Amino acid sequence: MIKAKKSLGQNFLVDKTILEKIVNITEIRNKTILEIGPGTGNLTSYILKQKPKKVFVVEKDTNLSNNLSNIFNDQLTIINNDILKIDENLISKDKVIVFGNLPYNISTEILSKWIINLKDHFWFNHLILMFQKEVADRIIAKFNTSQYGRLSILSNWKLEIEKICDIKPFSFYPKPKIDSSLLFFTPKKNFYPIKNSKNLEKITRIFFNHRRKMLKKPFNQIFNGNENVINKLNINLNLRPQNLDFNQYYQLASEYENLRS
Repeated sequence: MIKAKKSLGQNFLVDKTILEKIVNITEIRNKTILEIGPGTGNLTSYILKQKPKKVFVVEKDTNLSNNLSNIFNDQLTIINNDILKIDENLISKDKVIVFGNLPYNISTEILSKWIINLKDHFWFNHLILMFQKEVADRIIAKFNTSQYGRLSILSNWKLEIEKICDIKPFSFYPKPKIDSSLLFFTPKKNFYPIKNSKNLEKITRIFFNHRRKMLKKPFNQIFNGNENVINKLNINLNLRPQNLDFNQYYQLASEYENLRS
């Protein structure tokens, strides 16, 4: 029997109702699929029933990779590697639909990596991803809320995000101690033009390092008190980071790029 490894954040999804729900979120027949962390192959089985064109799976655990190979033979292309070390653009020539019950200990790192590495050409059509509920709440948070922060701003830059449902611990084996949430991501056709995504990452990191402080300190750190930027963007420096909306952060990143060019 396969045992979950706590060190890899493994909790295998076993709830048939949820598995069925996941594969019916979007049409996957004749589409190329990428599954992250397939584990024991429970979701993989449901994906294959939908007759996709091709299925790639990325599984870091060598024992699980070998087990998947024995179960599914040549129905899958198995990549036994760490998703954080893979260039996702090189996995498939086709755009993929990504499914992932992401390891909770690195889920934000995975999503942030994908967003920061995104070019104008998207390598995926949709992301269907499971997160710890607390993390999902941060991803979909709106400004002026306590959950709003860097992850919300980065995630909503180029992606439309829909919450599908919350999932209780009894849907997994072993049972996690927290609830999970399933999110559905679709690329935006129009998004704010920022030349280098790492500039948005830098702006949000500096601002939210001073989450409870007024905007004046991080603003001065980045812009040296440049009043032209303050006036142009109509920013009140007595506010706190959570009081600026998505577009204001995208504008700040753009102004930062303009001043450096």
